[in-house]
Amino acid sequence: MADPSSYRPRPGEIPDSPGVYRFRDEHRRVIYVGKAKSLRQRLANYFQDLANLHPRTRTMVTTAASVEWTVVSTEVEALQLEYSWIKEYDPRFNVKYRDDKSYPYLAVTMNEEFPRVQVMRGHKKKGVRYFGPYGHAWAIRDTVDLLLRVFPVRTCSAGVFKNAARTGRPCLLGYIGKCSAPCVDRISPEEHRELAEEFCDFMAGRTGTYLRRLEKQMMTAAEEMEYERAARLRDDIEALKKAMEKSAVVLADATDADLIAVAEDELEAAVQIFHVRGGRVRGQRGWVTDKVEDVTTAALVEHALQQLYGEESGDAVPKEVLVPALPEPVAPVQEWLTGRRGSNVSLRIPQRGDKKALMETVQRNAQQALALHKTKRASDLTTRSRALEEIAGALDLDSAPLRIECYDISHLQGDDVVASMVVFEDGLQRKSEYRRFQIKGFAGQDDVRSMHEVISRRFRRYLAEKEKTGEWSEGEDAAADGSLLTGTDEITDSLKDDEGRPKKFAYPPQLVVVDGGQPQVAAARRALDELGIDDIAVCGLAKRLEEVWVPGEDDPVVLPRTSEGLYLLQRVRDEAHRFAITYQRVKRSKRFRAGPLDDVPGLGETRKQALIKHFGSVKKLRSATIEQIQEVPGIGRKTAETIAAALAQAAPAAPAVNTATGEIIEDEEPDTTGGSSGEPAIAGLPDERRGQET
Repeated sequence: MADPSSYRPRPGEIPDSPGVYRFRDEHRRVIYVGKAKSLRQRLANYFQDLANLHPRTRTMVTTAASVEWTVVSTEVEALQLEYSWIKEYDPRFNVKYRDDKSYPYLAVTMNEEFPRVQVMRGHKKKGVRYFGPYGHAWAIRDTVDLLLRVFPVRTCSAGVFKNAARTGRPCLLGYIGKCSAPCVDRISPEEHRELAEEFCDFMAGRTGTYLRRLEKQMMTAAEEMEYERAARLRDDIEALKKAMEKSAVVLADATDADLIAVAEDELEAAVQIFHVRGGRVRGQRGWVTDKVEDVTTAALVEHALQQLYGEESGDAVPKEVLVPALPEPVAPVQEWLTGRRGSNVSLRIPQRGDKKALMETVQRNAQQALALHKTKRASDLTTRSRALEEIAGALDLDSAPLRIECYDISHLQGDDVVASMVVFEDGLQRKSEYRRFQIKGFAGQDDVRSMHEVISRRFRRYLAEKEKTGEWSEGEDAAADGSLLTGTDEITDSLKDDEGRPKKFAYPPQLVVVDGGQPQVAAARRALDELGIDDIAVCGLAKRLEEVWVPGEDDPVVLPRTSEGLYLLQRVRDEAHRFAITYQRVKRSKRFRAGPLDDVPGLGETRKQALIKHFGSVKKLRSATIEQIQEVPGIGRKTAETIAAALAQAAPAAPAVNTATGEIIEDEEPDTTGGSSGEPAIAGLPDERRGQET
């Protein structure tokens, strides 16, 4: 725990101007980013008597080891830079809204030659029009199904589209009139794009134009006695009205607005957003955050606005944003929103009428979301804090282990041995920093040796990064030599460098947990000792009795079954086990899919499938003549000769055995190109149960 006075800037060093500041910990990791109209006044607040600080602010300044700042010209620039740094560094102590789910959007891919209507989640792509978010994907599909009667835009995938173009036959939607079938040239690319534009206009709220146009066409058709066409237009109008009814009118003046409400207590806050377009609620979403700093409702609103519109532009930012409290000061935020939209944005608190009534509805949703979130045990900040304190007390640690890494080994009877590393920070999963390893230092099944190898490799990387950043001198540990870093780690850069950006394994845990008992714990401790690392605690969690083992002790630490600390260790262990098994199954499936046909040069997946379909099994293909192999479409004589030679060189697969009867099962069933070569199959057991996975 650092003393803030040890890194407090000297009087007069801090400028009295707008800017953005960063607090870093002892590992140079950015842990907090903030902005200020006056850097001198704001930073002075952090270096007062610790007893006067908010508990979470006190934790932040004692965790930090340094502070730095960047001066900017205006408060709007400070707002933009703060958002950029929060996105880049992902600081621990900043307010970060955790979306309670991944919301689906209705997307129209206007960046393609033939725009496609589909459901999309995740990051937004350039050139794609988005509508929503919706609460459920089925709500999007219901709406699209109704609108395709009037706007028969393409909805098929690229593969289906190309296949239809190749065969000259449209898909089912083309036959029933819910697709204009541009794949078979029933409509030109220009006409299809115009249709997609009309679809987007309707979804954007400009519905009256199309309804009036269809009604006029219906009346004209009836007058000309084209009754079938008039009936179709009547049905189209009903479909559009039904689609419109799915989102009720809430604001009579066809307003485009977002309404943001906040419900909070001392520890957490929930934010709810209603997206109103054309006077109708088009989507709803919600976020929840831990209040890791002393933050007001106005500041929560400002953070919500940053997250909501930080990567949006144009019409995605509405003309009007209604909030429960205005950020202080409000002018820079409003100017920033106007810049994102490209035209004026009104940011205000609704005072009366329909907008205030709708805001009350959004507020009730926020309160319900917070109440529901509080019932989720794993996301409760108080519960997580208690769990970390219990672990620290049980293992006799100096402080709560804010970063925990857990390792597990998985294999299939000694084959495809892999390991996983999962990371929990502040009691929550940090999936971006998960890692997986292949065990290549030896062959066979040895969990203890595998654990030693994985821990050694991971912390060699840590020592190497410390040496690069100057935190570790060359003479302190020869194990940090770069020559010890093998290319067997399947990793990607993710931890932070000296600027707080992603980098390899540079941030150490306070606690290493291994899945296993005394032998695995001893192997992990030995690996750390060999590298000269003595400031990282190690423990193991044995599955049999959920006992916690520590190095050098003959008896385990037994935590009560109702202990929050034990519950957290179990979640960490189970997540490492899941991640390891997932990777091991991927490697196993690749090995099982390998077969003698895989070694034939120039033989692709399509022709391999054609061969198996023609002969029924690899065994029958192996006994076929070159002339018989040539009968398969797409197989010439040279290829047939190559196939015959490859199969002749490959050892025939061992027969399958029924474990219940001992009977040898003849290979008469259709094989697949993934048949294992040279390995006996065990009939009667599914793949995932052939051998113990650890």
